[in-house]
Amino acid sequence: MMKRLVPIVLVLMGCVTASAQDEPNCADPQAQIELNLCAWRDFENADAELNRVWKDATATAKALDADEPNKNLQGAAKALLAGQRGWIAYRDGQCELAGWEAHGGSAEPMMKSGCLAQLTRERTKQLKEFAAGWER
Repeated sequence: MMKRLVPIVLVLMGCVTASAQDEPNCADPQAQIELNLCAWRDFENADAELNRVWKDATATAKALDADEPNKNLQGAAKALLAGQRGWIAYRDGQCELAGWEAHGGSAEPMMKSGCLAQLTRERTKQLKEFAAGWER
């Protein structure tokens, strides 16, 4: 059994290596694998922006806590972190569900990645609004 798997794995690895060298044209993807890869890259870009904005939101929450002399009334940073953790769980579950439209098919990764990108952009907007709302 193991001897049969080795050639198959090597063939599959060759396919992955070959496709990794060819950059898809995300402005005009032609195949499902390109659509999947471009959707994933779109999510990665959205996630990178969210991580940049997260730093601003965290700094804002920490500043709010630092400005509050009553320790019992502090907690903005803790609330922000709890909200983000809850949002991540929601995002991941929601996008898993979004993939069910094409479950088991070649478009499932694209569906999931598209959902991840969309929800990540929405969360980024929320975090930007939070940080901007408290600027001094």
